Amino acid sequence: MNRYSTVLLLGSLTVATAARADALDGLFESSIVGSISQAINDAYQPNNSRSDDNEERRWNDDSQRRNDESRRQYEERLRQLEERHRQLDDQQRQLDNQRRQLEEEQRRLDDDFR
Repeated sequence: MNRYSTVLLLGSLTVATAARADALDGLFESSIVGSISQAINDAYQPNNSRSDDNEERRWNDDSQRRNDESRRQYEERLRQLEERHRQLDDQQRQLDNQRRQLEEEQRRLDDDFR
């Protein structure tokens, strides 16, 4: 009877342990592990499309502002260069006039000397 009792006791413990292990596996798989997995996924890959849309909108707005600012700087620099070009043209006209006056004076001097 001693052997029979030992075998029966060990068999019961084995079945009970296996049943508890299956129950715990089911519990871990369904609730805890699922919750942890979902929390990790949410933390690293948020599914909230609104936040993605807002982030994309902010990036587009920032990009547009940078483009607008770059465009304004380009136009301002272009305006400055055109103004400098006009100034140089005016100076060149003045120099050309002075050169003609000098040449004319030189001709008069040559004519007077001869």
